[in-house]
Amino acid sequence: MARTLILAIAAIWLAWATSISAQAPASSAAPAAAPAPKRDLTGVWMIRNPAGMRGYAGATFTKEEPEMTPWAIAKYKEAKNTNGGQYDLETTNDPVVTKCYPPGTPRVYFHPYPFEFVQTPKYVLMMYEYDHVIRRIYTDGRPLPSDPELSWGGTSVGVWENDTRFVVDTVGFNEKTWIDRLGHPHSTEMHVTERFRRTDRDHLQIDFIITDPKALVKPWTSTFYAELRPQWELGEISCSGDYLEFKTFEK
Repeated sequence: MARTLILAIAAIWLAWATSISAQAPASSAAPAAAPAPKRDLTGVWMIRNPAGMRGYAGATFTKEEPEMTPWAIAKYKEAKNTNGGQYDLETTNDPVVTKCYPPGTPRVYFHPYPFEFVQTPKYVLMMYEYDHVIRRIYTDGRPLPSDPELSWGGTSVGVWENDTRFVVDTVGFNEKTWIDRLGHPHSTEMHVTERFRRTDRDHLQIDFIITDPKALVKPWTSTFYAELRPQWELGEISCSGDYLEFKTFEK
């Protein structure tokens, strides 16, 4: 009797579910992405490749080596990075690891932590979770300086090309940083162009153009991707290493 009652209830449930399913419109299309807000990059972002697309190499900009000048090749041979396993914390000469130097622009993107845009009428702030790095990108119409004061992150000037693309030019770098985690060098003549294009509300494409007549034979170009993290807040990450085991991190 009990078994008959259970089968009867199951048959009624199946008939109801089938009826509801038949009434629901069939659709296999993915929901449309929310459009990008106009001239607004505000929020916390995290580097993340779209499925099936390689835009971020983890330690450098491209799979292929950039074409370097003899000066840069000699400098690069001196670099002892920790990414290949040949050098460890005791033998590396990576200035970020051994001296706690700021990573500089554009190497800061290779640290696996989020960054945030804060927009004001006169400038845009880029705040990186790693080591409290902050960049000020001027949007008040000033030109790029012809004789900039040298610094870790350079002097940045930005302009909106349209409602979704923000173009930033940066010059005035000292020579104490590497371009990436592999140790590619640069000179004080390096010029970095970043094109931030918000493809929709939640996705950002960053196109890089790195020129340096003293170090690079031709511009080095690459594309990174980032996703919006509306629920995140930047934490505190210090280069001192008290927040993690460096040997595990560097493998």
